[in-house]
Amino acid sequence: MIDQVLSALESLIGSPMIYGALALMSFVDSVLPLFPSEAPIILTAAYSASAGTPNIVGIFFAAAIGAWLGDHVTYFIGRTQAARIDHWPDTTRRGRAVRTAKALLAKRGGMALVVARFIPWGRIATTFVMGATRYPLRSYSAYDALGTSVWALHGCLLGYLGGIAFKDEPLKGMILGLAMAVAVSVFIELGRWWWERRHSQPEADQDTQSLPTREVQSDHP
Repeated sequence: MIDQVLSALESLIGSPMIYGALALMSFVDSVLPLFPSEAPIILTAAYSASAGTPNIVGIFFAAAIGAWLGDHVTYFIGRTQAARIDHWPDTTRRGRAVRTAKALLAKRGGMALVVARFIPWGRIATTFVMGATRYPLRSYSAYDALGTSVWALHGCLLGYLGGIAFKDEPLKGMILGLAMAVAVSVFIELGRWWWERRHSQPEADQDTQSLPTREVQSDHP
């Protein structure tokens, strides 16, 4: 059974159709994350390292272009929902995602696209909010090109490294690449949590210290 699946997979990966399939999966994942599009990128990159096909540069461009186009669809959908997103309650998943995306956009500006690219629902919420707030399209497209390029390169490198480590066993190379991708995502999330906690603490301390001053001023006008 496993041999049959691998044989069918190798047949698809060895076909020129793989580039279109990668672009389509990256496109769909940018609009509706039904599956992690990083997985097929890592898989094909692992096969590229072990078998020499498909071309690793083609994998990169197919993934990056598909993701870039999908992000722009979400951006323009956001433009049509500008009047509604502020009424989505924080108790809903989409409401929380929009609030988080707004906070990230306020802190990072256009670079929020690069950061959010590594957060499945976060990247959709960010592109959606940037459309709803009518972020300039020219700047959005430039930042998104950077974000999708870094994201596609990340997937290609992890898969390629896994394929090199298991030259004759691409399936193990894919598993290693996926494991490294999960590890990187966890590391990024922990780093973001640590950074936000470190920078929010001084603000809280400053607000606490300012309370007695306000009380004194109110007692002695």
